[in-house]
Amino acid sequence: MLKKRIIPCLDVKDGRTVKGTNFIDLKDAGDSVELAKKYVEQGADELVFLDITATVEGRKTFVRLVERIAKEINLPFTVGGGINSLKDAEAVIRAGADKVSVNSAAVKRPALVSEIAAEFGKQCTVVAIDTKHVDNEWQVYVNGGRTPAGINTLDWALNAEKLGAGEILLTSMNNDGTRNGFAIDITADISAAVDIPVIASGGAGRAEDFFDVFRLTGASAALAAGIFHYGIVDIPDLKDFLYGKSIAVRRA
Repeated sequence: MLKKRIIPCLDVKDGRTVKGTNFIDLKDAGDSVELAKKYVEQGADELVFLDITATVEGRKTFVRLVERIAKEINLPFTVGGGINSLKDAEAVIRAGADKVSVNSAAVKRPALVSEIAAEFGKQCTVVAIDTKHVDNEWQVYVNGGRTPAGINTLDWALNAEKLGAGEILLTSMNNDGTRNGFAIDITADISAAVDIPVIASGGAGRAEDFFDVFRLTGASAALAAGIFHYGIVDIPDLKDFLYGKSIAVRRA
């Protein structure tokens, strides 16, 4: 049985890790390099770095910060934010990323997904989807969650898989930062519809939320930020809890 992955996320703005609620009201959460080192020590399975304002500010990802983090960790490392071209993807991979996450640029130019997959492999190609439940439908949002794309979330996930995505990072904007639990319905729908791994993101507040998303959906991994950054949930304790609930996880 494939083990479920626990993934901390570093949402980075101006070189610092931040955390907000529903993609707004951002607060400082600490030094990105020090947090990354902490998660290695705690036994995280992977690490995600998202430069959350790169697209909105029209600039490239903080490549130097990616390099600094990559030197300190020995985990699979996904980097996203401001990646608009194959050249941008190559830059973060050269900096130490194992996987590249594309979001807004992929919605605007879906061929980018195929280009990255062809150059670096499907296993390196992550399509991040920011989704919001509006008018009884889960819809895709771009530009850091600021702009509706006019695309149904399930439709885009299926298309991303066809284009060559090797993984989907699915974030519910409604749940993000609320600590009320993951969006079970859309996570279940997408993980059932695609044949690639789905990372559930947005809403984790306690260990039971991870148990619920693994028990009730086909998600391969669950991602969280604030509860790990602020020590509300400790990764080793979380894994012990899940193991006790018969969820297959990697433990030290």
